Amino acid sequence: MKYTSTGNKDTRSGFGAGLHELGRTNPNVVALCADLVGSLKMGDFIKENPDRFIQTGIAEANMIGLAAGLTIGGKIPFAGTFAAFATGRVYDQIRQSVAYSNKNVKICASHAGLTLGEDGATHQMLEDIGMMKMLPNMTVIVPCDYNQTKAATLAIAEHVGPVYLRFGRPAVPNFTDPNQKFEIGKAQHLIEGNQVSIFATGHMVWKALEAADILEQKGISAEVINIHTIKPLDEEAILKSVSKTGCVVTAEEHMMNGGLGDSVAQLLARKSPAPIEFVAVNDVFGESGKPDELMKKYGLDTPNIVEAALKVISRK
Repeated sequence: MKYTSTGNKDTRSGFGAGLHELGRTNPNVVALCADLVGSLKMGDFIKENPDRFIQTGIAEANMIGLAAGLTIGGKIPFAGTFAAFATGRVYDQIRQSVAYSNKNVKICASHAGLTLGEDGATHQMLEDIGMMKMLPNMTVIVPCDYNQTKAATLAIAEHVGPVYLRFGRPAVPNFTDPNQKFEIGKAQHLIEGNQVSIFATGHMVWKALEAADILEQKGISAEVINIHTIKPLDEEAILKSVSKTGCVVTAEEHMMNGGLGDSVAQLLARKSPAPIEFVAVNDVFGESGKPDELMKKYGLDTPNIVEAALKVISRK
């Protein structure tokens, strides 16, 4: 393995650490939460900045409306709740009050995907990337570990415009640079290769690295790129990689329809057609269970990426 984990940490805590730092460095940053302060790790920010926090209660639509209004006074609102509530429950408010109006609201969504685990299908949001990327003016970011989530949280405070920041509940390997500068829209090259391009996002990035290691042992050179920004997509990085490898695997903890793979496939169809395989949830809801078991059952594990790579190479 070319990368080493410094230990498992949850990405939601990376968000909490970033927000805490912003509380000390950017007086315009304010936070809102829909009764999930502990789950969103907002406690340190609130403790130091009680006058810059609004607890809306279980009223997500109201939270988005308040956040949009706060931008008019120059504030930078970070509105946090679970991904299921941050998108599906309040899509109308996001569309009309944030995206259409191009308001500087940061929608911070935790507990996304299957790794929400035991809370089950109703809370395992697998459609949110698609919902958010379809909105004009919206930036969509899915960091891969604790360090990158913290860096992304700091970066979106500097970005002017609506942002959807997606992160998760489980502790996952923390392997990126703790002092990294997060560049919105700039893909992160992790491993150079020339036989297959693996584009991964979020929790699937570490699994992509594991898959590349297994493929190397089989004599196959895999390129691994972390697509932490789904929109705007780093088209240049993707096309450059595919021009070298000639085939693609995408990996994401999201529905196949509407996610990263969807965006990459559209790009390739327009500019550089190539064989592509998708590692994603295929048109089904999740269920209650332990995160690792769910990822295996729904085909979102390291062996699935290896299998997809072997399959797509055979199609070249």
